[in-house]
Amino acid sequence: MQDQSTDMADIGKDIQRAATFLSQGKLVAIPTETVYGLAANAFDEAAVVKIFEAKNRPAFDPLIVHTFAVSEIAGIVREVPDVAYVLAERFWPGPLTLILPKGERVPFLVTSGHDSVGVRIPRHPLTLDLLRQLPFPVAAPSANPFGYVSPTTAQHVQDQLGSRIPYILDGGACAVGIESTILSLNGDEVEVLRLGGLALEELEEVVHISKARIKTSSSNPTAPGMLSSHYSPRKKVLLGSIEANLPLVDGARIGVISLKKNFPQVPIGQQIQLSASGDLGEAARSLFSALRTLDEQPIDLILAEPMPEQGLGRAINDRLQRASFQG
Repeated sequence: MQDQSTDMADIGKDIQRAATFLSQGKLVAIPTETVYGLAANAFDEAAVVKIFEAKNRPAFDPLIVHTFAVSEIAGIVREVPDVAYVLAERFWPGPLTLILPKGERVPFLVTSGHDSVGVRIPRHPLTLDLLRQLPFPVAAPSANPFGYVSPTTAQHVQDQLGSRIPYILDGGACAVGIESTILSLNGDEVEVLRLGGLALEELEEVVHISKARIKTSSSNPTAPGMLSSHYSPRKKVLLGSIEANLPLVDGARIGVISLKKNFPQVPIGQQIQLSASGDLGEAARSLFSALRTLDEQPIDLILAEPMPEQGLGRAINDRLQRASFQG
């Protein structure tokens, strides 16, 4: 079992120290442009087991494998279709994960038994330098307890998993703030398995994506973040028109997440505007921090409004829908 001692993880920028821990089969939290990841040697099944233990993550939810260059993908996957190279040329390093046929060295634990694996090259200088020093790629889901709000700072990781890992590589606040977009590639067919930090409009400049081929949930996920309930704070989240919902919850202690509106009925310290200018990129960067902040307030319920269905607004809405899912 993973060490459950009360000693807290060290936080720092020592790439060599992080590399040493990973080479010893231990876990390290790493920064990416999307969220912080909980990394282990992707080829070492015993190390990967520790990810599932530390996060209390079910074995049916697969992991993403991270590396530093397209040339390294051949050691992870069995084959790479032409469209993958086109997407990699345009969007890597960046918030895009591609699902490709699994290579023999990747344990089935990483893929939850599927014959395909998610791979990406993260866009963060510290983590890219770390990956260049390692003779293996890393498997790295978000560095938080399973199902909870993803971490976007080193302190978020410390608060949630600091007693379960030895080291957190501190790369500052995440620039994107929501997880990567995940695409499944089957010949010329491109399917969106998870909306994320790369907007559909950008992808459609390179590949055709049928709106009918955008997945929203799955009970048997082939990629992370596909479960109906996910990214959830402890407080219940109600997604919809805040103006319409406020009268329905009269008497409850309310927190509010909006794009840029202010609601005089709600105490100012219990409402968060994700972007005063309405910028959806800024809103995405602020989302998980906003959920965490309100989750720590003495409130009963979080009211959240949907974002415009464009750009990163789609991915924000996806996270809010999963956070509010009650089964």
